[in-house]
Amino acid sequence: MRVVKRSIVLLVTLLCGVVGMRAQYDAQIGQYMWMQPSYNPAAVGEGDLMRVYGSHRMDFTGIKDAPMTTVFSFSSPFVIGKTSHGAGVRFVNDRFGLFSNQSLYLEYAYKFRLGSGILSVGADLGFMNLSFANDSVDFAEGQDDYHQGSDDAVPNTASGNNEKGASGMGFDMGVGVYYSASSWWAGVSYGHLTNPTLELSDRTDHTVFGTMYVAGGYNWQLKNRDWMLLPSAMVMTDFRGWDVNVTMLAQVQKRYRFGLGYRLAGSVNILFGVDIVNGLQVGYTYELPANSLIRESYGSHELYLSYGFNILKPKHTNKYKSVRYL
Repeated sequence: MRVVKRSIVLLVTLLCGVVGMRAQYDAQIGQYMWMQPSYNPAAVGEGDLMRVYGSHRMDFTGIKDAPMTTVFSFSSPFVIGKTSHGAGVRFVNDRFGLFSNQSLYLEYAYKFRLGSGILSVGADLGFMNLSFANDSVDFAEGQDDYHQGSDDAVPNTASGNNEKGASGMGFDMGVGVYYSASSWWAGVSYGHLTNPTLELSDRTDHTVFGTMYVAGGYNWQLKNRDWMLLPSAMVMTDFRGWDVNVTMLAQVQKRYRFGLGYRLAGSVNILFGVDIVNGLQVGYTYELPANSLIRESYGSHELYLSYGFNILKPKHTNKYKSVRYL
């Protein structure tokens, strides 16, 4: 297992050394270390708890029509005979400019013990629906002789008879591999495997290119047992652009978390989190631009909420155990 661990760490290190920009379609995730099924279906059903989580992210506040993303997910582990599995459902509502994307996925993972940890192989299947609010386009009609009240480049419906919006739907699929041990975790996934093409009109369509994620983290227990460091990193690429997110969290008494992160695309993250009651976690991320956007935006905000519970078997203790520290 040392060879596997070193290979994954080496791969993450090499990818982190590539200078580039963010992938162009998928939304950013500040709390990626807790929301792994959002980008890797193999991580669905991790641990022994059912889990409901949601997040809401507002990018570049202060800029009109800036991106805004909401994610909702439910997942659960289950056993068939002597085999272990995980399954879940994920909904994404993503708005950027005059575009909006609603996606729905079913997720499944097969799990088996390997060495000192659990190896999962998973996939998700779903649909993406991309919409364009063409009724919000301002053509400045009538201002002068150089403006007109329409533009063939602005998407309408494929039938051309709907002036209030245009939309297109496509089948989507992703695959992933995930490994979790007592002190570290790592995963590789590839989303939009089908490269779905969403037809907005007879003349306009949009292709979503495949996106690869490589992520990993380590749980570093300090001599003071009340303190633990949680370094992690995620690389995201559509092979046209790159982004790297590196994070260092400190955890106190297995309940309170705070730390800093840095994105290669140009931002600094400040992260907070707390386990409020048994099974209930809440987190917040503030992302401050480290480039020229700081003159136009107040930064980005992300709120994360998660609840883990078990209704399949009786509880033997009132103490909640995180899926990461079983």
